[in-house]
Amino acid sequence: MKHFKSDRLVDPKNNRLGLNSINNKGNRLASKILLALFCLSTSLLTVACQGGDQTGENGQPNANTADGLKLGTLAPTTGDLSSIGQNWPTAVQLAVDTINECGGVNESSVSLITEDSQTEPSAGSSAMTKLAEVDKVAGVVGAFASSVSGAAIDVAVRNKVMMVSPGSTSPVFTERAKNGEFDGYWARTAPPDTYQSQALAALADWRGFKNVSTVVINNDYGVGFEQQFTTAFKKLDGNIVGKPVRHDPKAATLDSEAKAAFGSKPDAVAAVLYAETGSALLKSAFEQGLTDGVTVLLTDGVYSDDFIRQVGKTADGKSIIAGALGTVPGANGKALEEFTALWNEKTQKELTAYVPHNWDAAVLMMLAAEASDANTGEGIKSKILEVANAPGTEVSDACEAIKLVRQGEDINFQGASGNVDIDENGDVVGSYDVWQVGEDGTLSVIDKVSPESAN
Repeated sequence: MKHFKSDRLVDPKNNRLGLNSINNKGNRLASKILLALFCLSTSLLTVACQGGDQTGENGQPNANTADGLKLGTLAPTTGDLSSIGQNWPTAVQLAVDTINECGGVNESSVSLITEDSQTEPSAGSSAMTKLAEVDKVAGVVGAFASSVSGAAIDVAVRNKVMMVSPGSTSPVFTERAKNGEFDGYWARTAPPDTYQSQALAALADWRGFKNVSTVVINNDYGVGFEQQFTTAFKKLDGNIVGKPVRHDPKAATLDSEAKAAFGSKPDAVAAVLYAETGSALLKSAFEQGLTDGVTVLLTDGVYSDDFIRQVGKTADGKSIIAGALGTVPGANGKALEEFTALWNEKTQKELTAYVPHNWDAAVLMMLAAEASDANTGEGIKSKILEVANAPGTEVSDACEAIKLVRQGEDINFQGASGNVDIDENGDVVGSYDVWQVGEDGTLSVIDKVSPESAN
């Protein structure tokens, strides 16, 4: 099987907006030294020099400081995607703590405010409004559900807050970015489903499945993925069985949807789901006797042990969906090894899906703020492509990266989730891990697949 070539979608040099000419860190540092001397010699010390110590009584950064960089998180710690999102705020906090231990951003500590999206668009929009208009954050790591990000991004853009999603993968965001709706205040560290759908189609073809049906959650994520998958699978001479099945995210029962997707006995069912409702659908298909001989093809939205437990087991103790295959954005190399060691040392928690993507999103925003010499969304926006892309020194260690930026050097940050080369629409490409459900319900990565394989 072919693996994806990391050819950049656009020339990063064209994305740098000509900002190298004003990135003179030496002059900036000299100016700050003069300002500090002035502050020390006047009675304005407490007003003009508030950026020195921004920690509270517990030693943590004070979220109400006027000068330090403020970031927020918008993660699904409750709701349909909570099984995946629980560790995400921890990853962002670890990034903030790491940078603060290395001197902070623009000579001040970074503070973090965490909000729960509840996996609901209305709750996500309200939380983003609080972060942007009350907490006055410059950037937000989030959201995950594409429907939530779709509701929150308009609030972010209106308030000039940079939003970097670690997992919203709907192709809708690419189209909206192309239409100029985001004004550069949107990016993501997980590749869009334009690519994952192609990778899943390539996986289906590789496994010899010729007749595949689809069942998806009826929102931007599910419908966008379904359409892209159908196009890619047909290009590989595959046959889509029956009409698309789309289920209500708030449906009380999913028996009819399960029967529609599995009833025609396809070789496989491409199921684009969330954990809570998706597990109910698959359990219903099993209880109706529809799953024998049918392989379930899954995606990143349900890549968690909790999801497998929710689906349940057979009478003899085997997972109902044993043998199911799925795709999830992959990560590898030195950067992931470094992050994994840090994560294990500092948190003692399981390294779950998209945790590296959250770390990368936070680090990129802090590097961009430092590069722009501004703790604002406008500042982050102006430099995030510059620190994420070539040319520049490839660096994966967050402390080393921000040190180089302070010295005025160009960098090309290499993330734990991948190279995080972000294009003009805020997209990365990436490759995908293939995962499988064992008979005992355990998840294991068994291979890699790439979007290129479907072309």
